[in-house]
Amino acid sequence: METSATPLHALSGVIVMLLVDYATQHRAWGWLRLAQGSAFLKDTPGLLFAKVMGSGQNGGFSLRPSSSHQGLVCMFETQHLAEAFIQGPQVQAYRERSRECWVGMLDITSVRGAWDRQSWGVTPTECLHHPVQGQVPIAALTRASIRPAKAMAFWRRAPASQSSLNQAPGCLLAMGLGEAPLIRQCTFSVWQDTSSMLNFAHQGAHHQAIQAAYKQDFFSESLFVRMRVLTMQGDWQGQHFEHAQKVAHA
Repeated sequence: METSATPLHALSGVIVMLLVDYATQHRAWGWLRLAQGSAFLKDTPGLLFAKVMGSGQNGGFSLRPSSSHQGLVCMFETQHLAEAFIQGPQVQAYRERSRECWVGMLDITSVRGAWDRQSWGVTPTECLHHPVQGQVPIAALTRASIRPAKAMAFWRRAPASQSSLNQAPGCLLAMGLGEAPLIRQCTFSVWQDTSSMLNFAHQGAHHQAIQAAYKQDFFSESLFVRMRVLTMQGDWQGQHFEHAQKVAHA
């Protein structure tokens, strides 16, 4: 069951997602970031959680790693601190070295599960500048630690699931991410609206893969997060994205 409130022990805040496809001459810099993990962010104000993640070929869900695609997942105490990070030197360093770079700021609306044994909670309203107004794009993050004995069974279903996601009506972008080869995987996707996301989740190859995963106990740990896009900016897979949260004025 998805949480309707934030447990006291759960991490809760505002999410920053960064997707990057490095320019050829900067791939070594990117690999160093991946090797260092999140250590380079340890002094970032308000940072509660951070993961530097690799990706499959062409940013997809592939056993063959990409030499240029990476992702960064961060959680901040407040929207102000998340904005400061997005506008700061760390994100600018990614942008300067990228062929394409997309950055989104999101609030969590529902969540279940844990990441590295740490549960997450919904974003408290006091973390945001203003209540979210009107319809905004929706995002989903799914993360799982795959039992080693189940890894091959999991990956056999990946190509059909990726194909269905890439072709899903209303999907604005999607990327496969991973902390380690084979066994720690994550999917991030952005959707035009909630109905588009739910229509995809409840039918087709992806739905069958999820059913099989839970029925056959593929995962030792999993996390599902649904979010609203407060802001997003950048280019990804040949498309330009620009969105800012609407604010109601008195």
